[in-house]
Amino acid sequence: MNCLFPMVVIFLTVTDLLAAVPDSSAQITTGTLIKEMADLKRLAEYPSPFYNTIQYSSYDRRSTFPDAPEWFANADGFGGEPIPGFEKVLKAPDRDGTGEYLICDVEGPGAIVRLWTAAINGEIKLYLDEDKEPVYDGNAFDFFTNTYHAFSSENAVNLTGTFTQNMAGYYPVPFSKGCKMIWKGNIEDLHFYHVNIRLYEKGTRIQTFSTEDIQKFSKEIEITSQIFKNTDSIDEMEDGDYAYFAARVEAGDEKEILHMNGSKGITCFEMRVIDSDLEEVLRQTVLRISFDGASDPQVQSPVGDFFGTAPGINPYRSLPFTVTNDGRMICRYFMPFNDSVSIKIENLRDKEITVVGKVVTEEYDWDKNRSMYFRAKWRVSHDMKASYLQPGDIPYLQASGKGVFVGAAAHLMNPSDVPSTYGNWWGEGDEKIFVDGNPSPVFFGTGSEDYFNYAWSSPDIFYHAYCGQPRNDGPGTRGFVTNYRWHVIDDIPFKQQFAFYMELLSHEPVPGFSYARITYHYGFPGMHDDNVRISKGDVRLPALPAEWYPRAVKGSASSLFYQAEDLVSAGNKSISTVTGPMWAGGRLLKWLPEQAGEKLELRLPVVEDGKYVIHITACLSAASGQIHAQVNGSDFNPNHGIIDLATGNGTLSRTYRSEPVDLTKGAAILTLKSLQVKPVGIDFIWVQKSDY
Repeated sequence: MNCLFPMVVIFLTVTDLLAAVPDSSAQITTGTLIKEMADLKRLAEYPSPFYNTIQYSSYDRRSTFPDAPEWFANADGFGGEPIPGFEKVLKAPDRDGTGEYLICDVEGPGAIVRLWTAAINGEIKLYLDEDKEPVYDGNAFDFFTNTYHAFSSENAVNLTGTFTQNMAGYYPVPFSKGCKMIWKGNIEDLHFYHVNIRLYEKGTRIQTFSTEDIQKFSKEIEITSQIFKNTDSIDEMEDGDYAYFAARVEAGDEKEILHMNGSKGITCFEMRVIDSDLEEVLRQTVLRISFDGASDPQVQSPVGDFFGTAPGINPYRSLPFTVTNDGRMICRYFMPFNDSVSIKIENLRDKEITVVGKVVTEEYDWDKNRSMYFRAKWRVSHDMKASYLQPGDIPYLQASGKGVFVGAAAHLMNPSDVPSTYGNWWGEGDEKIFVDGNPSPVFFGTGSEDYFNYAWSSPDIFYHAYCGQPRNDGPGTRGFVTNYRWHVIDDIPFKQQFAFYMELLSHEPVPGFSYARITYHYGFPGMHDDNVRISKGDVRLPALPAEWYPRAVKGSASSLFYQAEDLVSAGNKSISTVTGPMWAGGRLLKWLPEQAGEKLELRLPVVEDGKYVIHITACLSAASGQIHAQVNGSDFNPNHGIIDLATGNGTLSRTYRSEPVDLTKGAAILTLKSLQVKPVGIDFIWVQKSDY
C-alpha cells in the first residue's frame, strides 16, 4: 500500500473501530460511515435515522415496466444507446461528440456509498449541497474506481483491494443538503456506471464531505482497510461464550445440533461437514435456524450454499463469510435473539453425515423497536433453458414486512457448449430490486456480473470483503460458477415490502441450466416471504453432460476444434487420458514429462492458407506445471511463449491464444516444452481464422 498518512502506530481493535457508530442524535460524518463499513452488528438493528438506498445506473431507458415490449432491453452503456442512459441530457453533443448528462440530482441529507464502472470515458463533476463549484471535476474512471485518491492524490492512499473491490469503489461521500453528479463525455463511447446513494430522512445531521476528510479520518481509513485485508482478524479479536457441537445425522433424519436460551447474539457460527464427497453432502445437508421458537425457520439453506461455497469447498475470505481449504465454513453475520435459538440439520442424502462446529455468542439486550432476526433463504431452478431469445426475471426474494437486505449469492451450473466467454456467458441480465410498493425498481442494473462487482463476463477467480467469484470452472464461464455480494455499507432498508429479481439472459440458448440463489436479510417478527421448505428434489446435484464438444459461434466463430489426444503420436509413454464431464469429449490429455525441457509435438491440420489464431484450452490445477509453447518455431504469445498452468483455485479450464500467425495449407506444428517436471493437461486445440 502506498501510504502518505503521517507515520503513526495504531493499536486499535475491531471493538475500537465500531465504538462510534452514530445513533439518531449523533452527527454522521465521513469517519462514522467508514466505521460502518466493517460493522456487521449494526445491520441487525433497524437504521435510525432511517434511510433509503437507491441506485442510479446506465440501464436501458427503454425498460419501463414488466409487461412492456422492451423490459429486457440491453443497451446500457456500450455507446450509441437509442435513449441516453442518464436522468437528463444537459448539453447535446458538440461536433466532437462530447455532451453533458445528468447522472443524479438529489435533495436532502445523504451519502454516496458505492460506485461501479466497467469502463467509462470522459469527466465527472460532483456538486455537494448548494455549492456552485464542484468538489470534484476530473477523470470519470479515476473517480469511480479510486475515489479518495482522485479527490486528493497528495493526501490519499491507494486503497485497491480494500475500499476498491474489483470494479466497485466503496468510498463514503456524505452530504447534508444534496448531491448532483454530471458526466461530460462522448456518448458513442463506453460509459457504464452505477451510483448507490443513501437518502436519509429529513433532519438527519450530516457533516458534508470535504477533501480534508481523507486526512482527518486517516485512522479510520487505515483500520477499515486492514480489516478488509484480513477479515479473519475479527474472529481473533472478538470475545464471547463458546458452545461446541458434534452430531451424526442418519439419512432422511432432521436433528437439533444446538439449542440456547436467553437474550444473546451469535457473533460467529463455524461448521464443518466431514465426508469424502463434499460436493454432494454440502448441497444435500440442509441448515435450519429458528430464533425465538419460530415455526418457519428464519434460515433455511443447503449448508454449502449458505456459506457461499457450492458445489464443494471453494475457499475464499470476505467480511461476513470465510471458507478455508480444510473445509471450515465461518459466518459472521450477527444473529440476535430474545429468548432462544435452535439450529437443526436435515440430511436429505442417502448416507449418514457428520457435522462439527461451534457458536460464539455475547449478551444482547433485545430492542423491540429496532432488533431484527437474521434471515437467509435459498431456492433453486433446475433444468432451465437460458436464452437471449426468451429472457426472464428469476426471483431471488419476495418478502413482506419490515427489514434490511444485506446480501445475495448465486450458485450456477452452465452446461454451454461454446468455449468462449463471448458465447457461453450467462449473465447479460440485470438486477431489479423493488422496495415498498414502488412500481419501478430502485435498483436497475446493467448486467449480472456488474451487480457482483465485475464485468466483461470475466472467468477470473477473485474475492474481497464485499464481493467475489470463488468458483468459475471454464472454459470461459462454462461449468459451475459461484458469485456473491454482501450489502454492508450499501444495505437496503425497507418498511413494508422487498422484491429482488435477476434477469436470466445468455448469449446463446443453453438447455439444462441450473440456477440456485440465496438472499440474506434481517426482519422484524411477522415478516414472511415466498420461499417454501427445501425438498429432496431441490438438492439433487446438477451434473454437467457426460460428453460435450465445443461449438464455433460468437467468440469461437470460424474455428476448427481438435481433441489434443488426437494430435499426438501414438505410443508416447508420457501421455495418458483423464476422463470427466469438464473436458471436451469427456477426455483430457495428461502429459507427465520425465524431465524439464522435454517436448511434446501436436500436428494441427490447416485447411487453407491464411492468418490464424491458435487457442490452447488447458487444465489448471495446483499440481500443474509451466510450459513453453511455439507454433512452427515461433513463440506462442508475447510472454515469450510461457504458459503457467498452476493455480490454487481448484481445477479450472482456461484458454490461451496465440498472436495471429500465417499458416499454409497442410499441418502446423504446436510444440510444448516442459519447464518443470509436473503434469500438463491439454483439453483441445482450436484453429481460428484471425479475420473474424
